Amino acid sequence: MKKLAAVLAALLAVPALAAETFKIDPAHTETGFTVKHLLISNVRGQFGKTEGVVVYDEADPSRSRVEATIDVASVNTRDEKRDGHLKSPDFFDVAKYPTITFKSTKVEKAGAGALKVTGNLTMKGVTKQVVLAVAGPSAEVKDPYGNVRRGLSATTELNRKDFGVSYGPDAMVSDLVKVQIDAELIKDAAK
Repeated sequence: MKKLAAVLAALLAVPALAAETFKIDPAHTETGFTVKHLLISNVRGQFGKTEGVVVYDEADPSRSRVEATIDVASVNTRDEKRDGHLKSPDFFDVAKYPTITFKSTKVEKAGAGALKVTGNLTMKGVTKQVVLAVAGPSAEVKDPYGNVRRGLSATTELNRKDFGVSYGPDAMVSDLVKVQIDAELIKDAAK
């Protein structure tokens, strides 16, 4: 019994690996989308400003969480007129809904170097559950300034009409939107 007590005491004395907090680096993060135009060609766009926090527990990914906010006014499809139309009430209605948000509800390991992140995506006032397939996070590296960084890529597909983005006849723009997020994370120095 004394040996068991000693083993338990030793195990409790070993510090557990804690989850680490990272901020999404907007300068090195791209949130992009692809949608079919006239159902024949891909049109790509991106949002130039994505911010948020990733709390990552490498030992137990289920203790991880993600919160991200996308500035919808930063949409860029390389066509000023189209970008203006996307910001209008016909599509994103930026004046009324300036952000798209994601908040994870579950994080699971999905194989070597991969995660499955389930969460609530809110766009245009509508919240739906989506699942992100995540490659990463990468191993930690130090940048030239001594900051610890990691990277990841996440993908999902969603139906734009589920979020009230339903402008135009069905043959004009496909309902299916592919989303790709390439994020660089910087460890929160306060942690």
